[in-house]
Amino acid sequence: MSTLHLAVALDGTGWHPASWREPDARPTELFDARYWTAQVQEAERGLLDLVTLEDTFGLQSSRPFEPDDRTDQVRGRLEAVLLAARVAPLTEHIGIVPTAVTTHTEPFHLSKAVATLDYVSTGRAGVRVRVSSRPDEAALVGRRALTRDDSVAMFDEAADWVEVVRRLWDSWEDDAEIRDAATGRFVDRHKLHYIDFEGATFSVRGPSITPRPPQGQPLVTALAHRDYAYRLVGRSADIGFVTPHETADIAGILGEIRGAQEEAGRGEEPLHVLGDVVVFLDESAEAARDREGRMDSRLSTNGAGRELISDARILTGTPAELADLILEWQEAGLSGARLRPGAVDHDLPQITRALVPELQRRNAFRTAYTADTLRGHFGLERPANRYAA
Repeated sequence: MSTLHLAVALDGTGWHPASWREPDARPTELFDARYWTAQVQEAERGLLDLVTLEDTFGLQSSRPFEPDDRTDQVRGRLEAVLLAARVAPLTEHIGIVPTAVTTHTEPFHLSKAVATLDYVSTGRAGVRVRVSSRPDEAALVGRRALTRDDSVAMFDEAADWVEVVRRLWDSWEDDAEIRDAATGRFVDRHKLHYIDFEGATFSVRGPSITPRPPQGQPLVTALAHRDYAYRLVGRSADIGFVTPHETADIAGILGEIRGAQEEAGRGEEPLHVLGDVVVFLDESAEAARDREGRMDSRLSTNGAGRELISDARILTGTPAELADLILEWQEAGLSGARLRPGAVDHDLPQITRALVPELQRRNAFRTAYTADTLRGHFGLERPANRYAA
């Protein structure tokens, strides 16, 4: 069986909106870089491939496409790329993948930010591209009004965004810097390239101001729930995160992604797909259900409580049950899973100290890191520069 890959998605105190009220939660530390450093270091102790850091333009909301006025849930977050740059030097192996909202950010700015992150992390950077159709988020930028009807166009724009970022990473050849003090030549100007990109919504001339990143191309990732998002993954990503609720869903999802990959002329390129799952883990399934139920009881404003609803599958149970699911998904064709801890201070250690040993006992997961870069974790070679002779 192929190598199993595991990632963790970090967001606030956890993916359950009431997780901040749990006894072991640390909501007062959410805007302290040490809190995030500790979470990423814990993930690294579990030998995970990567962590993703969530980000948006608007405040978190209990409604998917508009803000709410709730005051009983976590609101506010740190900027993901800057946070990643703070955490990266304090880790050694794990990949660090911040989120970038392509709809409202210029690819030139993010290309050099992620390239810088790749330098700071010595080759462990990636980026998760995300689109935004929320009008309140568009109003923060003030350049254009968007609706959900624009979703297909926004995903096409995201594909252009990724193409520009990739070209900018290649706009410096690997040996463009000479740094010869004796001759006074620091850079070979002939090895810096204009990318001259013209798209439907922006044009970028280039080159970048940041030399080619250590990985050559940091990994591009994207979360996909439906057809036009699957096309983005197939056209543009190195790693896709998908949300099958049943194992039987996986074949159809992979079919759409692989079809888009072939159509884009990328059929021979490696493309890993990981399944997302929200996890509430304990030594017994009953304890896990009780803990999730306690958080669910705090979701309603009228005190009645309600069950958590998620775009991804929710697993409430033991680490062994989660191991069963992950291996079942791998057998169905996925490269692994991206785990969303329901309450991070409880569930992340359950992942690293219980799930990972369980998978190791089954000879299904690594017992040590074998690569120093994020590309290396996924068995990806450092790509050649498209502009080099």
